[in-house]
Amino acid sequence: MVSYLDARENPDIPDDAISLHFEAGTLLIDGLPSDVPLAHCTWDDRVGQWRTPGYRYRHVLANLLRSGHKVWDAARAYVPVRISEQTGRVSFDHQREALVAWKAAQRCGVVVLPTGSGKSFVAIKAIEDAGRSALVIAPTLDLVEQWIRLLSEHFGETIGALGGGTYDPRDLTVSTYDSAVIHMERLGNRYGLIVFDEVHHLPSPTFRWAAEACLAPYRLGLSATPERPDGLHDLVDDLVGPVVCRKTTKDLSGEFLAEYTTEVLEVAMGSDDTIAYTEARARYQDFVNSQGIRMGGRQGWHNFLAAAARSEQGREAFRAFRASKQLAMAHSLKLERVAELLHRHQDDRTLVFTNDNLSVYAISEKLLCPALTHQTPLKERAEILRKFSTGEYRVVVTSRVLNEGVDVPDANVAIVLSGTGSLREHVQRLGRILRRGDSKKAILYELVTPDTVEAHVSRRRRTHDAYE
Repeated sequence: MVSYLDARENPDIPDDAISLHFEAGTLLIDGLPSDVPLAHCTWDDRVGQWRTPGYRYRHVLANLLRSGHKVWDAARAYVPVRISEQTGRVSFDHQREALVAWKAAQRCGVVVLPTGSGKSFVAIKAIEDAGRSALVIAPTLDLVEQWIRLLSEHFGETIGALGGGTYDPRDLTVSTYDSAVIHMERLGNRYGLIVFDEVHHLPSPTFRWAAEACLAPYRLGLSATPERPDGLHDLVDDLVGPVVCRKTTKDLSGEFLAEYTTEVLEVAMGSDDTIAYTEARARYQDFVNSQGIRMGGRQGWHNFLAAAARSEQGREAFRAFRASKQLAMAHSLKLERVAELLHRHQDDRTLVFTNDNLSVYAISEKLLCPALTHQTPLKERAEILRKFSTGEYRVVVTSRVLNEGVDVPDANVAIVLSGTGSLREHVQRLGRILRRGDSKKAILYELVTPDTVEAHVSRRRRTHDAYE
């Protein structure tokens, strides 16, 4: 007896079948009475059917079939896609291991590999293996364009795109997280495999709908640093699957990643900057103490912002905080040390990272090197990266726009002028220079101002094993 019927092949629903339908990102189950409970589902009185988020499709279908029900499936619209990887590239051992682990986990799970070690090729092989229409979701338009080029190169297909004003869904499509959230209610049944690049973005309250509203029974998450300080990474287990393979920078350095060293350089302020820093820090601290605010963690910062907004004294304290932070991150002697390092590495390709756009433009103007920020138009950004790749530009200075995903394989020197305490940010910056090349040796310099809050931030962000 046939227990599963695809509505596309069997247009007439049998009288004794349970029917599945996709509606606005949810799965409707018709044919079961309200007093017959169904795991993960809620009875919807408006339509007299059971309803659940789309991503429960695989589990609901399996439960119904296991319980002996005949199922007429009008929910899924994804199709078989017969494609094969055309470049002939051979997977490295860690990539093969990741794919095998993902398949063993019923093609649902997260692969954690360092930046530059070929996470995207694992996704290429997963798309080939799944043989279903597939959607890749990435956090930025830069990465969307990079994925489109990659998929087109490896599969020889025209790739669809969602985002940046483009709406062109195809059997292989790349989308931003923002556009996936917008369009998933109508496209969520079209893909059998969904790939979440930089999957640590997914658990945010806004982006998780991109996973919840999609039927895709096969799911792959990619990240170098999946953990989130807010703990929401635990949601990824439910929305995508558990971590099925994890390799660290140390695991792959030298064989699959470039050999590298890291060096912390303490650069003290000059006397004028020290005086200005001390005065600004004192104004900020006096206000914090007068309000009885205990700094530390997010709550302390939120309390400070709330208090600062209520008076001119508070706003002055906030300006003083910003001034002290700016001095610690990019005082004049730090900029001089950057110039010295660029001279030392004048034959290398160097990325200079700062925490804010103001510092980017100051360095760009002082050292006459191109600047990349989120304000840089996409065409100009692409041209800067092209010239960096060809060697016409030897240096690019940026804030955070190159932290994540953008491929700059020729870079072998990174200078971190300033940043946040985020482990993810620091590991991502290191990863920008680790893509393997012939006899390539990479080096990351971190410039730290001693006896400032920046020194504490530096120690916190260097606790990752990549820096041991």
